[in-house]
Amino acid sequence: MGKITNVLRELVFPLSLLLTIIGIIMIILSAGFFWLKPLVNSLSFIMNLGEWNAYILVVGLVVFGVGVYYLYSYLKRSRFVVKEMKTNKRSEIQGKHNELRRTVKHLPSKYQKMLQAKEDELNIK
Repeated sequence: MGKITNVLRELVFPLSLLLTIIGIIMIILSAGFFWLKPLVNSLSFIMNLGEWNAYILVVGLVVFGVGVYYLYSYLKRSRFVVKEMKTNKRSEIQGKHNELRRTVKHLPSKYQKMLQAKEDELNIK
């Protein structure tokens, strides 16, 4: 399980973008069937999904929500780490050291390397 977690941690940004885009496409296709039925009649592949469009809409909403959540949490964490790494004051880094360590555990390895480099630079253990 550890290897899968590491791979997903490294790919969280592109995967969350992919989930968000897939969710948007599913929502548009299924909502298009409900509200634009005359226009959709020309698109035969959507008509074949007619009975499933309600399910596709629900799944699309869930996939979109999950994608947006992971995208938001990744961006929030990465901005926090980058903002804290800009300081050259040892006391500021030490004050938030535990929070930084917890945050970089959930981010790709480049953020862990950034924290390690800053700790080495400021002699923080």
